[in-house]
Amino acid sequence: MTCEVPPAEAASAFAGDTDGFERLWTPHRWVYISGEEKPKDATSEECPFCAAPGRGDEEGLIVYRGTHVFVLMNLFPYNAGHVLVCPYRHVSGYIDLDADERAEFGEVTAQAIRVIQGSSGCQGLNLGMNQGQVAGAGIAAHLHQHIVPRWLGDANFFPLIAQVKAVPELIGQARERLARDWDTYAHGE
Repeated sequence: MTCEVPPAEAASAFAGDTDGFERLWTPHRWVYISGEEKPKDATSEECPFCAAPGRGDEEGLIVYRGTHVFVLMNLFPYNAGHVLVCPYRHVSGYIDLDADERAEFGEVTAQAIRVIQGSSGCQGLNLGMNQGQVAGAGIAAHLHQHIVPRWLGDANFFPLIAQVKAVPELIGQARERLARDWDTYAHGE
């Protein structure tokens, strides 16, 4: 038996009374919401940030590789060009980094900011770390710092009304652009 209801009307037909809202269906987000891709435990064997450097740059979404830290794209970005700075070592807290790791973490963060600004023309940035699950860290067992480029008007009505974030650039395209532009912008002019 086939359904004779057109797809646009099917949701309303099955949902009961309509509420006047259009729906933007994002089934791909279920992977994130359900935790399917999250580590099963806090070990380095389950950690996606520990696995990424063992892959090629494109597959691992890696933008830059340093001695102690690397930069990769956020798989679930807040905005186009959202990157993470991670130590190679599996540590959960900023204070767990040794002096060399901490120095490179800071320097690579500054380089990533310059690259994002130069490459994307963003007008601002959000920079931050969530230390621990209760503080909002999705992967609490491995330290990572978010660098999120921002543009005037990028926070449109979607997140507020529809709980949807419109990201205008594919992750792979952003990774390619940032990796290509790293040497051009990382060390300033």
